[in-house]
Amino acid sequence: MNASDFTLPMTSSLRPACARPLLEALRVAVARPVLLIGMAFALAAGGASRSACADDTLYRQLGEKAGIDKIVVGLMARLHADPRTSEYFINAPDRRIREKLDEQICVLGGGPCTYTGRSMKRSHAGEKITMAAFNALVEDLQDSMDENDIPFRVQNKLLALFAPMYRDIVEN
Repeated sequence: MNASDFTLPMTSSLRPACARPLLEALRVAVARPVLLIGMAFALAAGGASRSACADDTLYRQLGEKAGIDKIVVGLMARLHADPRTSEYFINAPDRRIREKLDEQICVLGGGPCTYTGRSMKRSHAGEKITMAAFNALVEDLQDSMDENDIPFRVQNKLLALFAPMYRDIVEN
């Protein structure tokens, strides 16, 4: 096998400008199998941030940083007003929660952010969050996205990324 045998298919999630460095790295790695193994481990390990080359479609559909911030501001207001969730936010560090939600949605959307918060399990440990409260948060998030004219299909994309987190947040 020769390094020139590699071609990289273009997909919607990999922009051409991002493909060039990856293709070059693969060509170099062919000559050095240890590098290829290292690249595989690095890709498998992943991270809580996205590179500038990640698919940022959802991030853009959410209105980028400004749009996400508006969604989160609306969500926080709803969480405080909603009797199903308000008890969880009494004396809560609202500014920090808002900042971490902004980061988290930005990262999930493929934006140029890094989530700097704790894991969901650690952040919510001991809070005794019920499935009903989690579902209420989802409804409040949907209402905030509706208020910001986020299309239903875009909302579903974001909610699908949040859904697996319930295992780390809800205490049975």
